[in-house]
Amino acid sequence: MKIEILTKSENLQTQKTIISKIKEIINYKNLEPGDKLPSERMLSEKFGVSRSNLREAIQKLEFYGLLKSIPQSGTFVANIGVIAMNGMIEDILRLDEPDFKSLVETRILLELKIASLAASRRTEEDLEKMGEALKAYKEKVLNGEDAVQEDLLFHLAIAKACGNSTMNTFMLIITPEIITNFQKYHVCDANLAQRGIGDHQAIFDAIKEQNAALARQKMKDHFIELYNYCYNL
Repeated sequence: MKIEILTKSENLQTQKTIISKIKEIINYKNLEPGDKLPSERMLSEKFGVSRSNLREAIQKLEFYGLLKSIPQSGTFVANIGVIAMNGMIEDILRLDEPDFKSLVETRILLELKIASLAASRRTEEDLEKMGEALKAYKEKVLNGEDAVQEDLLFHLAIAKACGNSTMNTFMLIITPEIITNFQKYHVCDANLAQRGIGDHQAIFDAIKEQNAALARQKMKDHFIELYNYCYNL
């Protein structure tokens, strides 16, 4: 069995190489929508990569809707034309890992809409989850402890409450990278964390009152310091 320990950049390059080879197989074999790819074992041997790396590449293509894996059956070409598929794969291969500023910009745009929707759609159960996350965040900050994860759990609870599964998924995708960068750049210093208590409470109150415009504004106010910090790095 082949075991590989790769850095983040090496892993990204390995994924791109595998995706490119999968594209070649689809074209070489003239595979059409619904056709089955060779097994993971065969592909990993043919490409000279570990099955875990191969699986990551396949999952990325699944995420973009180009492949579909069916348990106990295999991996199939999705219902998309060859020309469109080749074009999308080329775009995927040109994608780089998002930098911190890109993540912050995406998060802000996403969460302003999420806060508005959450105010309109939240349930009592959603409020309970947000309240628990808010309480955990307050306790950590007041005890002088790092509260980055509790901060993001509060925001994820809001994302769940917005009732839009796609937005919720995007938040789940970018959250691990945000945590890493917050810790790397020491974003949540004591002053910012202390202010976060009041900001979070104001967002929570607006969502509880089902005031969509106010929830959006309070979320926007909350992100002003983060936005300024990010652009002064």
